Amino acid sequence: MSTTAQKITPNLWFDGNAEEAVNYYASVFPDSEIIATAHYPSEGLADFQRDMAGKILTIDFSLGGQRFTAINAGPEFKFTEAVSFVVTCEDQAEIDYYWSKLSALPEAEQCGWCKDQYGLSWQVVPSGMEEMLQRPDAFAHMMQMKKIIIADL
Repeated sequence: MSTTAQKITPNLWFDGNAEEAVNYYASVFPDSEIIATAHYPSEGLADFQRDMAGKILTIDFSLGGQRFTAINAGPEFKFTEAVSFVVTCEDQAEIDYYWSKLSALPEAEQCGWCKDQYGLSWQVVPSGMEEMLQRPDAFAHMMQMKKIIIADL
């Protein structure tokens, strides 16, 4: 990763499974790394947090050069489709690869969007998608798809 600090870092809230999720994402995306791991302190925790002492609090990591932070918290907050991450792919083989790794809920699939096993939403799209959608009927075709099939656009 570049030594230049990234100005904005997405912080992802997990319900106690941040380490599992980060390890999974790092296995999916090339050029990924775990940068730093911080643990809950043994002192200064509220009564309801005492069982967290010593457990992982945050993990700083990068996927394909994009830095993220995962926080190991609780069930209070869930991911929604209101936020998603776009994976721009060079060809159909790359789309197929990421789709097979990131789509875990078939009922959540629509026009290139999918949801992974942790509930995070992804858009797996070809590079040049904007130009493809300028073709006649391309948008209508895309809206009928789950995984994007470049040849059908």
